[in-house]
Amino acid sequence: MAVGKIYAPVAGNPRLAKSLIVAKILGLDIETTPDFVMGETNKSEDFLSKFPLGKTPAFVDSKSGYKLTDSSAIAYHLAGRDEGNSKGLLGRTNEETGSILQYMFFSEAEIVPAFMELFYMCEGFNPYLKPVFQLNEDRLKRFLGALDHILLDKTYLVGERLTIADIVMVCNLAMVMKLYATKDYRKTIKNVTRYFWTMVRKQEFASIFGGSSFEFCVEQMKPQPPQKQQKQPKEQKPKEQKPKAEEKPKAEEKAEEEEKPAPKPKNPLDLLPPSPFVLDDWKRFYSNNDTKPAAMDYFWKNFDAEGWSIWQVDYKYNDELTLVFMSNNLIRGFLTRIERARKYAFGSLLTLGENNDNMIHGYFLVRGQEVIFEIYDAADYESFQFTKVDPSDPAVREKVGDVFAWEGPTLPKPCADGQVFK
Repeated sequence: MAVGKIYAPVAGNPRLAKSLIVAKILGLDIETTPDFVMGETNKSEDFLSKFPLGKTPAFVDSKSGYKLTDSSAIAYHLAGRDEGNSKGLLGRTNEETGSILQYMFFSEAEIVPAFMELFYMCEGFNPYLKPVFQLNEDRLKRFLGALDHILLDKTYLVGERLTIADIVMVCNLAMVMKLYATKDYRKTIKNVTRYFWTMVRKQEFASIFGGSSFEFCVEQMKPQPPQKQQKQPKEQKPKEQKPKAEEKPKAEEKAEEEEKPAPKPKNPLDLLPPSPFVLDDWKRFYSNNDTKPAAMDYFWKNFDAEGWSIWQVDYKYNDELTLVFMSNNLIRGFLTRIERARKYAFGSLLTLGENNDNMIHGYFLVRGQEVIFEIYDAADYESFQFTKVDPSDPAVREKVGDVFAWEGPTLPKPCADGQVFK
């Protein structure tokens, strides 16, 4: 007799797979619903009477009638039916159980939401918003990078044998590996790729994911840009013949052309009073000369405090940063999203410190006296603290010089990497 019934689409459903793998390991009989149609079955009166939220997978115990939703919760519940914990799916010590829950929550709360945001936009379920898409690409890259570091010297996430943490993680990675992580992408997360490939070929997973026949992503899924509405053709009316206007002398036409007003600047920053500090000249000088002393001498000699302002930039969540390359990727993502500001800003953002002890710190030169729209419109702007500084202060000038040069005594920690916005 089946221990329970799980309501969910069956074919190619990695969330249902979590419970099916647990059931296979423990020898449990689970009833499934091959005829389940998402969007219909889960909206039926019968289904909603059992599960008011209409979410799947949904589980009903055959004996007690106990009901449960959420794929990982159901899998965890079934793993608890192992009398004497002979398979150790929930861990053999309190510490192992704590670590198992940690990795399950990390997978469900970090990796899955970031990927699903991308998936929904690519499939057209959500409108494509470029800043949101890029933000979640960066988030997913950060989370997979952290997982790659965790798996550096591990075969399993917890201990030396398979646990529910591995089952949940592998099932949640399946769509990422199938639809998003191309061959080149997988090279950046070699430990995650090795871990996933090892797991899906195990007997417990092979019947679900095809074992060695698992199809990795070849071409990355692409977002669906919003479709433009086609304009309805206007009903053509018969043209009325108008009397020909008298031809104007060419000299008169030329005078009218000269009287036309010049087009207004598109950006309010272009309406600011002209500044003697020319940004392109500074960027060119900075690129072609030693930063200290040559470039910084040029900078302070030509700096216009009325037309430009200087801002100290600090990442608000430095305590969450782990690997240096991941912090630098975060910087690169932010600078990519403020691309429109290149005409009005220059900056240097540095990753200072070392792996698992680093911070993001830098300075920005900005046209005008406020943080400009082209910067604060970025999706991840709120993750950075912009603090206006006094450019006449010698201490500030020294700090700006050290950041622009990527070295110097005022840097809070040694420079490991960085990006220049120019």
